[in-house]
Amino acid sequence: MPDSLAYRVPDLGALELLLAVARLGSIGRAARETGVTQPAASSRIRGMERMLGVALVERSPRGSRLTDAGVLVTDWARRVVEAAEALDAGAQALRARRDSRLRVAASMTIAEYLLPNWLIALRAVRPDTAVSLIAGNSAAVADRLSAGEADLGFVEGLEVPAGLDGVVIGHDRLVVVTSPSHPWARRRSPLDPAELAATPLILRERGSGTRQVLDAALAAHGGLADPLLELASTTAAKAAAVSGAGPSVLSELAIGDELAAHRLVSIPVEVRLERALRAVWPRGQRPSGPARELLSLTRG
Repeated sequence: MPDSLAYRVPDLGALELLLAVARLGSIGRAARETGVTQPAASSRIRGMERMLGVALVERSPRGSRLTDAGVLVTDWARRVVEAAEALDAGAQALRARRDSRLRVAASMTIAEYLLPNWLIALRAVRPDTAVSLIAGNSAAVADRLSAGEADLGFVEGLEVPAGLDGVVIGHDRLVVVTSPSHPWARRRSPLDPAELAATPLILRERGSGTRQVLDAALAAHGGLADPLLELASTTAAKAAAVSGAGPSVLSELAIGDELAAHRLVSIPVEVRLERALRAVWPRGQRPSGPARELLSLTRG
């Protein structure tokens, strides 16, 4: 559409006013119906006449009537207004469809231990929103968002993944744990980070936020030894540690019940194992609709 067309076609408000004049036979009544003053309505009609180069309305003490040109313009205006109404209705339908679904991608710890309560709270304020959840490690979450397969993501780690924007919604501490039968459970002094690094552990897979934090924290102490077991979920790693297979490093969010029941023992270690929990989304695309609502609930 040429840019100059905008200068030769009246805006929708003016066209709606002209249709009201045709229907009501009075600029005054048309002004009241469209919510403007009579002088403003008269000025708008004159502006249309100047723009189109033809007289549209004949004014008299008995009211206003359309000229022959005004009748033609009104017919065309009706089609334009009807098309605009159809466009608006279609856009509303698209917004309603968008707002009726939410695709969430979350790293395993957040998906298992935090997200369920957030989604229950979301259902209370948006009961008609259908939520689909994809759980994976932090790298997989970033891939889903970058591919347009999720509206909002949640990750753990040291930084926002490349290509995404995000905000910190909380913090998490990683804890070294063993079964009560492991020799570390009888230690009276904190574990040296070099010993932790040199010990084969039950670990999450590469790409997980847990593994990222461990790799960074122990890089100066020789780096992680080859894992005893490498598992794709926090629940699996916890079960292996409880069984006595070996020590593991897990989120404190995941081990409260096991520590309370003495199925696991927390082992102090002389290194900080902390990470941020983040909500993330594609760069430059702020969350909207139910995604924005869920984001607000995570920070409440």
